[in-house]
Amino acid sequence: MNPDPTLKLRATLRNALATTSAALILTACANAGAPGASGTPGAPADSSASPPSIAAANPQLSAAISGPQRGDQARQRDIYRHPAQTLQFFDVTPSQTVLEIAPGAGWYTDILAPYLRDHGKLAEAQYDGPQGAPSAQAQASRAEFARKIAATPAIYGNVDIGTLRAGQFSGFPAEGRFDRVLTFRNIHNWIKDGQIDANLRAFYAVLKPGGILGVEEHRAAPGTTLQQTIDSGYVTEAYVIDHARAAGFELAGRSEVNANPRDTKDYPHGVWSLPPAYKGGDVDRAKYAAIGESDRMTLRFIKPTH
Repeated sequence: MNPDPTLKLRATLRNALATTSAALILTACANAGAPGASGTPGAPADSSASPPSIAAANPQLSAAISGPQRGDQARQRDIYRHPAQTLQFFDVTPSQTVLEIAPGAGWYTDILAPYLRDHGKLAEAQYDGPQGAPSAQAQASRAEFARKIAATPAIYGNVDIGTLRAGQFSGFPAEGRFDRVLTFRNIHNWIKDGQIDANLRAFYAVLKPGGILGVEEHRAAPGTTLQQTIDSGYVTEAYVIDHARAAGFELAGRSEVNANPRDTKDYPHGVWSLPPAYKGGDVDRAKYAAIGESDRMTLRFIKPTH
């Protein structure tokens, strides 16, 4: 009789977590008393801390990132997307209720789902633009995402899937429910659609007082015009901060963990010239591969408690 594949996958994850935790405890003991990021013994690491430092502080997150649910193609992007440092900067813990906006193929879902599986809750909101029904390509992508979620309940069985449209959520309870709302490289789409302010107000409404909005976005040079943003996909930090504040948020922190100084932001196909899109095909592909993924802002906003 063949073993239940779901039980086998759960056992694999438990073993990975146990192995990771044991190794990290030994590392932490060996490094006890070493200076932290501030140079003070025992000081917490800042947002640019190395992955081993993050892992030692959060072995559950390390286990989720190294879990078998993530494919090689996803792992290859870790050097550009820095999931451990990014989620640490957003102060995401395994007991929180987290809402991810527009998950795409689920790059961050594959990390957040097992991380929150046992003690927290993950909800995913697919984004519908003002035109109504998504394109055929978007529908196919969503169907594939839904199949992945349904196929592996040991990983994704605690995930809710809903929709964000015109500043309103549907498909799961939302109002004042979430500890964290996270969005990765989506702001430029909402600017193009004229939905940025409605969406930010929606995020404010569904967060608990004191909750965090975490934003990662392609970063434009100061002075970039709105039309240049729409054409290129790059957004200025000032634009994001101003509109988040208008929705009621307060800026609580900036991180350079996803910065890329090699990104000159002056390409024929905008940010989509760079990996992973390579919109120009083979034209200058080696050049863009050497640059890597885009320079990105990483911002943390808080919903005030008053």
